[in-house]
Amino acid sequence: MRYLGLDLGTKTLGLACSDPMGIIASNLKTLRHEEDYDSLIPLLKEIIEEKKIDQLVLGLPKNMNNSIGSRAEIALEFKKKLEDNLNIIVNMQDERMTTRQAENILISNDTTRKKRKQVIDSMAATIILQSFLDRKGN
Repeated sequence: MRYLGLDLGTKTLGLACSDPMGIIASNLKTLRHEEDYDSLIPLLKEIIEEKKIDQLVLGLPKNMNNSIGSRAEIALEFKKKLEDNLNIIVNMQDERMTTRQAENILISNDTTRKKRKQVIDSMAATIILQSFLDRKGN
């Protein structure tokens, strides 16, 4: 089963894709948008068809105290849009600290600040997806 991981930000959507067995997540790309989440639907549809994606994994940005804040509400609304428009299962995965983890990995690999800015969202999506895959596998 192949999964597409999503890290929804205010201006970007980080993407990661699993291998066909659904074991390993890899960076895919970052899509830019202007808080017009509807504009992402046709782009995602194209990627889902091209990569033969079976399910989506969307990051849920909970607050550190495990409560649902405004960003998490936006993610839950986006989940509904994806399910309604793409007719695909959307799994939610807690994404607390994933951007920080992604930044730490990129810094430890001596990635320049400019390059980090370009790949941080897809790297966070990779961490979200890999966390889901690891949890699912256990």
